[in-house]
Amino acid sequence: MPAYPAPVLLELLRCPDPHHAPLAYDREANCLTCSECDKVFRVEDGIPVMLLDSVKEE
Repeated sequence: MPAYPAPVLLELLRCPDPHHAPLAYDREANCLTCSECDKVFRVEDGIPVMLLDSVKEE
């Protein structure tokens, strides 16, 4: 069973790109997606991996 990020953390997180757009959490895929640039950030053990080098663009 995967660990999920805390809801309060999800409210505070923003895309690390200069636009700092809000992120949408997909619980089923266990990832965060930027609402502006569509970059996808994986979540490992409940911790978002917010490194731009490890981003998968949709």
